[in-house]
Amino acid sequence: RLLAGGDAAVMAIAGRTLLVSIAATAIAMMVGIPLGYLLARARFRGRTIVLAFVNTAMGMPPVIAGLVVWLLLVRSGPLGHLELVYTVRAMVFAQFVIATPLVVGFTAASLQALPEELPDLLRMLGAGRLRSMWLLAREAKLGLLAAVMAGFGAVISEVGAAMTVGGNLQGSTRVLTTAIVTETSRGRVERALALGCVLLLIALAVSSLLTVLQQRGARR
Repeated sequence: RLLAGGDAAVMAIAGRTLLVSIAATAIAMMVGIPLGYLLARARFRGRTIVLAFVNTAMGMPPVIAGLVVWLLLVRSGPLGHLELVYTVRAMVFAQFVIATPLVVGFTAASLQALPEELPDLLRMLGAGRLRSMWLLAREAKLGLLAAVMAGFGAVISEVGAAMTVGGNLQGSTRVLTTAIVTETSRGRVERALALGCVLLLIALAVSSLLTVLQQRGARR
């Protein structure tokens, strides 16, 4: 009934969840894809160690990321003057921290799978740096879309970081995952199920869209 009737509270929480997850994933893409490209193609001392740290961060528990961000944003922290803790922006920041290692790792792996001589070939054909990066990204687009899916899937489903830095404030920072925990703890199983269904539908819709784009790219 909550889903069919378009419950206002449920829809507001769903909209906030989508906003935070899409914003965090988009920022992670803008930062993570160039970093992944550098790790895949640059050669420097300690590169293997950096890749090892990235791969380790890909499995970082979200609650740890939330704790680190909380320590940065709390009033006594180095970024406390920004007064971002327990806000939506703090949640975006925390989810960005979670998603970025995934985007970097998947991007680096997909670009490393390309032939090593391809960048040199593109330069010989007259492609500049930006043009070469664009062409390499097109060749690795299946892996890049997998990076986006992994990042989005990680942030939309996490609860620890959102609870830690957002505070799960009703009408302000409550998202679907934290709302499910809250409603379950209060014994409101029907609302928890409704919120769970909305979360699954959102994840399915976004993943289906990205999968369609990925498979279209695979056929070209």
